[in-house]
Amino acid sequence: MDKSLIKILLVAIAINLVALCNGGITSPYVRGVDPSTDMPFNSDVFRPPKGYNAPQQVHITQGDHIGRSVIVSWVTPSEPGTNIIQYGKVHNKTEFEAHCNEVVTYKFYNYTSGFIHHCTIHNLQYNTRYFYQLGSGEVTRQFHFKTPPEVGPDAPYTFGVMGDLGQTYNSNETVEHYVSKGRGQAVLFAGDLSYADHYPFNDQRRWDTWGRFLERSTAYQSWIWAAGNHELDYIPEVLETTPFKPYTTRYHVPYEASGSTSPLWYSIKRASAYIIVLSSYSSFGKYTPQYNWLKQELPKANRSETPWLIVLLHSPWYNSYNYHYMEGETMRVMFEPWFVQNKVDIVFAGHVHGYERSERVSNIEYSIVNGKCTPVSNPSAPVYITIGDGGNIEGRANNFTEPQPDYSAYREASFGHAIFDIKNRTHAHFAWYRNLGKVADVGDSLWLHNRHWLPQ
Repeated sequence: MDKSLIKILLVAIAINLVALCNGGITSPYVRGVDPSTDMPFNSDVFRPPKGYNAPQQVHITQGDHIGRSVIVSWVTPSEPGTNIIQYGKVHNKTEFEAHCNEVVTYKFYNYTSGFIHHCTIHNLQYNTRYFYQLGSGEVTRQFHFKTPPEVGPDAPYTFGVMGDLGQTYNSNETVEHYVSKGRGQAVLFAGDLSYADHYPFNDQRRWDTWGRFLERSTAYQSWIWAAGNHELDYIPEVLETTPFKPYTTRYHVPYEASGSTSPLWYSIKRASAYIIVLSSYSSFGKYTPQYNWLKQELPKANRSETPWLIVLLHSPWYNSYNYHYMEGETMRVMFEPWFVQNKVDIVFAGHVHGYERSERVSNIEYSIVNGKCTPVSNPSAPVYITIGDGGNIEGRANNFTEPQPDYSAYREASFGHAIFDIKNRTHAHFAWYRNLGKVADVGDSLWLHNRHWLPQ
């Protein structure tokens, strides 16, 4: 064959390969190779509050479907103590009391928990700051929170977004950046909390340290929880065969308010957002409880009332790292057509210990016989965000599939957090912040146009 013809053919092949694999940006930023190490038990951020049996590990989450209730949870280490929350709209002035509806303990292998309190405060006013007090006498502790605005299409609201946090020095950086900037009003958490299961027999003391570590945020604003694989705590060799036992005992969510039969999947309305939480590690095949619930739940999102439809889960559906590659594929096959049909705006996932943002793509046309196996642009599809970069002990995912696929708009092997800022019914701004020591630097950002109000 003529050499000039060979060159032409090679150029043509190269052009076609570029067209097929014209991916987005792989960030050139390279973080140092220092290991991700858990902070020791005697770290300042793990220190229990002073006083005998003082309430600790305080965390709150939304307590109903519409944002007028709050679940307050805490632990007393030695005895149940008081089960009353005193609260009101004026600092240091008690106006109301709420009584705990549950105080429990649990055992796990050779560990027995403290007394875990869960108390729901009902009938709160929207967009109002409340001060609340736990404990009694010399061990009284005071906190505050602000309720969201009334559910409505143009109610602005700002979410922090994190996943795969753990309790390393890097985790501490992430939390400090988020708290110090004060941008977020609530946190969407994409699973993998304490990483207690990194230790022999899933050392449950690491659940306690994690609860104290996060109290600087979780006691003051609602964290919306999704469960990850590190919440399974399943070790049958020591007769611990109840999946998610520590997680579901410690972290309560308002699942019954959305008709769910499990705390691992549920929905809430918050301001102008309809948030659906799914479980990547529970059955989701046809006719299972999660499948049946989601099938009925998605159409309930009234986009004239809550225009922003957000999904929170753990294992990503679109992932171009070599870590956990295609682990979310079976759930994607089951539910992606529903997401496109219902015009989900954005999906947050964790699991992969890095950051990645997708284009609006779908792969709903693919079947095993038609050969349409490449995701294609679809304006009705969500943006998929992988944010498993909180700082956990397993370290960063830093090995990518190459070439970068079309569906991947931006990816970076760093630790950090994100802010999802809803402006009104049509526009929201997303920004991802990488950790740079004592500062957080914007690594990626974009404006989102609402899929219902601005479908194109």
